[in-house]
Amino acid sequence: MSPHTLEHYTPPPDEGLTLLYADEALLLLDKPSGLLSVPGRGEGFADCLIARAQRQFPDALVVHRLDMATSGILLLARGAAMQRALSLLFAGRAVRKRYVAVVAGHLPGEGRIMLPLGRDWPNRPRQKVDLLAGKPAHTDWRALHYDAANVCSRVELWPHTGRTHQLRAHMQALGHPILGDSLYAPSAALAAAPRLLLHASRLQLPHPLSGAPLDIHCPPPF
Repeated sequence: MSPHTLEHYTPPPDEGLTLLYADEALLLLDKPSGLLSVPGRGEGFADCLIARAQRQFPDALVVHRLDMATSGILLLARGAAMQRALSLLFAGRAVRKRYVAVVAGHLPGEGRIMLPLGRDWPNRPRQKVDLLAGKPAHTDWRALHYDAANVCSRVELWPHTGRTHQLRAHMQALGHPILGDSLYAPSAALAAAPRLLLHASRLQLPHPLSGAPLDIHCPPPF
């Protein structure tokens, strides 16, 4: 059985929400790795961040998602009007997201990845670089630290587009898959970490009511 299927979905214990910011318009939460952002299909997949959030904030609604294995900042709207307003900010690229990842190998300096992505149908839910039919995808990256003992690099990642698995597929295409990635990492890089070492660490946006800048930080747990 493939390790990236949901047959063995065992979400982390519900120990309460980790609120990073909350007001009458929106919520910013720290999603743990291993928890779905929204319910999965079928029985046994109802436990997810939005369900947990709605127990405390019944008007909470989804604006965007993080992969189940990814941890970090997730933005929720308070009510349908704010959901529309925040969705427009995402559509207009007024929301800036930054991630921290640990990748295989020595990756120095900084760079830009402009590789279109499309579905890898025989290997769903994987994505693949598709130069002919893929959708444009843009990721910037910057090296933070090289761990020579474990031959891995800590990097910052800035996605400028929001394709499915964009950061994971782009880092694999660069030759430096994210450690612990059951979809894109070869066996050695998969075994090098107990979870996907990808974390949404910073989110910046104008407040949908006041326009004041919000800049939320959440350090990675790895």
